Amino acid sequence: MESRESTGERLRTPRAAGTAGIIFALLLGTAIVLMRIAAPQGAGAGAVIDPGERWAVRLALEIVPFAGIFFLWFMGALRAHAGEAEDRFVSTVFLGSGFVFVATLFVAAAAAGTVLQEGTQTGFGRDYAYTVLTTYAMRMAAVFVFATSSIGHRLGIFPRPLALLGYVTGLVLIVVGSGVPGPS
Repeated sequence: MESRESTGERLRTPRAAGTAGIIFALLLGTAIVLMRIAAPQGAGAGAVIDPGERWAVRLALEIVPFAGIFFLWFMGALRAHAGEAEDRFVSTVFLGSGFVFVATLFVAAAAAGTVLQEGTQTGFGRDYAYTVLTTYAMRMAAVFVFATSSIGHRLGIFPRPLALLGYVTGLVLIVVGSGVPGPS
């Protein structure tokens, strides 16, 4: 009996990884923009979310799980492409940081959802979501970018300039993470 790999049915992982990564980025970017529409920076400590803008928060919270699914698909496709050539240490860091990133993203979205119930931009939900995103999710994203750049460079998938850009991006995420302007 022939395996799927030998019959040509194997998933085309580079294309699948690229597509999933792009869809993830578009979905997460859309969710971030929608949250900024609903709760703009500098709205004031006691500001109430405009009822006309609550749709943006609801839609953003509906998009985040799908972004997480595409991120996990991206991780799986990348790992399948790397196969046995992958370094165990880097592979472990890649998986761990990716899973923690998705988990913190989901936790922050759940906390941001409490803003709808609270009716204000203040309180536990808003501050907690901000802290989880800037202190933890951004830093896990940085570690993930480092690991992905290392894997891509070692396997020859990424040209050297792209791997260097990945390392610089990861460094910026680690350093600037908690410096992102937050709730006023």
